[in-house]
Amino acid sequence: MSDSHRKIQLERIGDGRYKATNARGGVLPVGSGHDPDFTPVELLLAGIAGCSAIDVDLIAGKRAQPEAFRVEASGDKVRDGDGNHLTNITVTFDLVYPEGEAGDAARAVLPRSLEQTRDRLCTVSRTVALGTPVTFRLAR
Repeated sequence: MSDSHRKIQLERIGDGRYKATNARGGVLPVGSGHDPDFTPVELLLAGIAGCSAIDVDLIAGKRAQPEAFRVEASGDKVRDGDGNHLTNITVTFDLVYPEGEAGDAARAVLPRSLEQTRDRLCTVSRTVALGTPVTFRLAR
């Protein structure tokens, strides 16, 4: 298996509840929306927001550390001729950098860093935007 391969395992832990585990031992509860756990759609939004946040933070953070860093991802879940899917996916960054030269430098790179994460860097949003096919199969 190459370094580029990614994998999680999902195990049922109750009625409408699951546990996702990654190769490093991280665990994330997943639910159907009848409990406090993240739903799969919320996880998709969190993946888009998290991926983009990491990119923007790495770029701007080289210039100054933020005083506040919040990202909101939202979308409308619809059911139409294409089946269930999200439309109007929007990622909004609310960032505050300190006054002064370093903060100015961080603010100056924000527009370009948003373009870079959208157009090239964020694997999650790029995968959604490109419409990558998903294969489903039975193991046994």
